[in-house]
Amino acid sequence: MMTFLLTLLAAILILGPLVALHEWGHFIVARLCGIKVLTYSIGFGPKLFGWTSKKSGINYRISALPLGGYVKMLDEREGEVAEHEQHLAFNRQHPLKKIAVVAAGPLMNFVIAIFLFWVLFLTPSEQLATKIGEVLPNSPAAAAKLPVGDKIIAIDGHEVATWEAINYRLADKMGETTKVNVTLQPDNSNATTYPVAINRFMQEKDGVDALTSFGMLPWQPKIAPVVGQLAPDGAAIRQGLKVGDTLTAINGTPITDWLSATRIIRDNPEVLLNIQVLRDNQPLDLQIMPQGKKDNLGNVYGQIGAMAAETDIVIPDAYKTTVQYGAGEALVQSFAKTEQLAVMTLSSMGKMLSGMIGLENLSGPITIAKVAKQSFDISWEMVLSTAALISLSLAVLNLLPIPVLDGGHLVYYVIELIRGKPLSESVQMVGLNIGLLLLAGFMVLAIGNDISRLF
Repeated sequence: MMTFLLTLLAAILILGPLVALHEWGHFIVARLCGIKVLTYSIGFGPKLFGWTSKKSGINYRISALPLGGYVKMLDEREGEVAEHEQHLAFNRQHPLKKIAVVAAGPLMNFVIAIFLFWVLFLTPSEQLATKIGEVLPNSPAAAAKLPVGDKIIAIDGHEVATWEAINYRLADKMGETTKVNVTLQPDNSNATTYPVAINRFMQEKDGVDALTSFGMLPWQPKIAPVVGQLAPDGAAIRQGLKVGDTLTAINGTPITDWLSATRIIRDNPEVLLNIQVLRDNQPLDLQIMPQGKKDNLGNVYGQIGAMAAETDIVIPDAYKTTVQYGAGEALVQSFAKTEQLAVMTLSSMGKMLSGMIGLENLSGPITIAKVAKQSFDISWEMVLSTAALISLSLAVLNLLPIPVLDGGHLVYYVIELIRGKPLSESVQMVGLNIGLLLLAGFMVLAIGNDISRLF
C-alpha cells in the first residue's frame, strides 16, 4: 500500500506541474488575445475544490480525474452568449488567434523540456567515457569487428558525447534492417567509420536494451563472481546456492566475472540453468531456474535473487570524463536533444502503425507513474530528466492531427484560415467522434499494456 501511495505521489509531483503549465499556455494566450476564459481546470470530471476570482470571474479548480486538464472559454457553440460579450467568444476570433491559443499548450511543453534539458546540461557530471569497454560475442558490433578501447565519437554522422546519446541514437533504429555507421577514434589516431549491419534491430529478444542488442558496452568493473547475499524468497537459495560460493560456469559457458553471469541469467527467464560453483574449493553442480520478472516496459528478464560480494570499484582514468557545458552551448544541446527525441517519438509511432515494432511498446499512465517513482529513488537529475521526457511526449502527442487533441483543432483552424470560413458543425462533429474513438482505443491499449506488465 505504501509503495502504491508513493508511486501515486511521484506521478502527481511530475505530471501535475506539466499539465498545469500546458493548460496555462492555452489560458494566458487566450487572455492575451482578448478571449474570455470561464474555467481553468487541472484534471477532468467532478470538482474536488476550487475558487472563483472576484476580479476576472474565472473559476479555478482541481478536478477528480488527474489525466489532463482544460481551459473553458466563452463560446457560442456551447451556450448562449450575451450580445455585449460576443466579441469575447472564442468562435468569433480570427483563425490566427485560434491557432495561437491551441498551439500554446504543446509549445509550453516544448519550452519546459528545453529548459529542463538546459539545466541538466549546465550541471557538471562525471561519466564513463564513450570508449568501448566490451564487445559482446555474436552481436552486430562483433560482426563488424569494432575494437575495444576505441572512443565512439559519432553514430550515423551525429556527434555523441555520452553513452546516453549513443543509446538514443541506437534505440531510434528499433525494428529496422539497415547499416549503422559508427565512427571510432583510437587514442592519438585518426577516426575510422565502421558500417555495422543490423537486422530487425531489438526484435529478437525481449528486455534487451539498445546497447546490448548492438553489442558494444561501456567499461564495466570486473566483479568477482562470488555470492555475497541471497534473497530469502529467491530461486538461488531454494536450489542450494550459498553465500561464499564462486560461480565458475553456466550451461558450460565459463564465468570469470559477476556481470557475465548476470547477463546469462537475465536472458534466460524460466529456463533451467546448470550452474557450476566452487564451495570450499570443491566443485558443485546446481540447477536453478531464474524467476521471470517484468520491467517497466513489460519486458521479461530472469532473476535468481543473488548479489555479488561487496567490492571497491575503481574506474580507470582512461574511461572517465567530465561533461560540462557553458550556458550558450547547453542551450544549443537542449534544443538539439529536444528535436532528436521529438523526431524519435514520431518515428516510433510510425513504426508501431506499420508493424515494424509491436504495439506492446505503447505505455500508459501506470507505467509513467512507476517511472516517476523510480526517478525519485535515483536522483534529482533523474527526476528532471523524466519530467523533460514526459513533457516532450505530451507536446508531441497533443500535436497529432487527431480531433479532440490540440493537433486536430489546429487542422480545423488552418483549414478555416485557408477557406475563409470554418468547417460545418456536422463535419467537426464527425471528426470529434472519430477522434474520441481513436483516443479511447489508444488509452485502452496503453492501459492494457500497463496492466499486463504488472502481471
